[in-house]
Amino acid sequence: MITVKEALNHILSSISSLGFEKVDILSALGRIIGEDVYAPRNIPPRDNSAMDGYALKSKDITGAGPDNPVILNVIEDIPAGYTPQKTVGSGEAARIMTGAPVPEGADAVVMVEETKSDDAGVRIYAEAAEGQNIRYAGEDVRDGDLVIRAGTLLRPAETGMLSALGCSFVRVYQKPMVALIATGDELIGIDGAGSPGKIVNSNSYSLAAQVMECGGIPLQIGIAKDNRDDLTAKFRDALRADIIVSSAGVSVGDYDFVKDVMEDIGIKIEFWQVAERPGKPMTFGTREGKPVFGLPGNPVSSMITFEQYVRPAILKMTGHKDIFRKIIRAKLAEDIKKKKGLRYFIRGRVRNQGESVIVETTGEQGSGILKSMVLANCIIIIPEDMDFVRAGSEVMVQILDNSQDFTKDPEYLSD
Repeated sequence: MITVKEALNHILSSISSLGFEKVDILSALGRIIGEDVYAPRNIPPRDNSAMDGYALKSKDITGAGPDNPVILNVIEDIPAGYTPQKTVGSGEAARIMTGAPVPEGADAVVMVEETKSDDAGVRIYAEAAEGQNIRYAGEDVRDGDLVIRAGTLLRPAETGMLSALGCSFVRVYQKPMVALIATGDELIGIDGAGSPGKIVNSNSYSLAAQVMECGGIPLQIGIAKDNRDDLTAKFRDALRADIIVSSAGVSVGDYDFVKDVMEDIGIKIEFWQVAERPGKPMTFGTREGKPVFGLPGNPVSSMITFEQYVRPAILKMTGHKDIFRKIIRAKLAEDIKKKKGLRYFIRGRVRNQGESVIVETTGEQGSGILKSMVLANCIIIIPEDMDFVRAGSEVMVQILDNSQDFTKDPEYLSD
């Protein structure tokens, strides 16, 4: 039996990133780009107005004020998307819309709220400094700039920038296909709920959702019966995927054939059993570089072991550098007893309480109680060398989501 740290290090050292594919920029959202992106032109392409108003020479309105307007002759209107036809001379102005190109001769724009138009022209009621309300060519990016580096996570901001640069398709890391195998004669499909003596195969759904959440593509291989022939057929079918994840059949029972079948089809067992709870009987193997995870069958155990091992493996495979959940410190709301020598992953709920961050368990922690995961927004991590943690002690907390219990109103909304 190995430690959690040893297991994770062993898994990650065997994981290589996948290749690349070209996808449209909306499909690339949330993925890692595999190429440097350079600007093919200035953005904006030429000087333009940041306001609706009047483009003019700043020196012409020196001394202008509410009681001392300067009257200028309006020579043209410049809507957004149109090219100016005239040059602004001394004593002249051009009416201009936001985003429209600034005409030659003008070096400032006065916003329309500080003007009044009449038959005499336009009255300017405020001074303007040179460059005021003008967005200069290349102010955002310049032709040839490295704008997005390879290895960057593509967020909505990068999507907007790619579109501005005229990039409709980009090269990103491929999404791994993750084959999911559930094992057990007692399992039935979701439509068979309520059948006596049977259990709905919830693992395939929770694991598929976890795969999707971290950027993989789930491939449902189905339910394998508790016999070697059916299990072997399911594993052989799963070999077409980039990662194989099975649940159940990895312990020491009479019908736990997963490890034997893995070896039969050429999967090298790298380790079996990890000093943790839940998830102790977890198995990891490889076949020609393909990672294979044998997770425990209890719903909580399979989800917890996926979180700790499969999720970071998928993220590394897809080019991510930040592959671990956020860890914070929080004060424990209750005493926790545990068995020494095992790392405990306890479902919890973390929240702000005044200036402190408090965490409490979600109740009964049995590995078959899926509701404990439903209620959780975090996992409390208790190290191997401890057997008792007193209420009020600080503990490590692995954040699972951004639920409202852990967030405050933004400071700018406070009174």
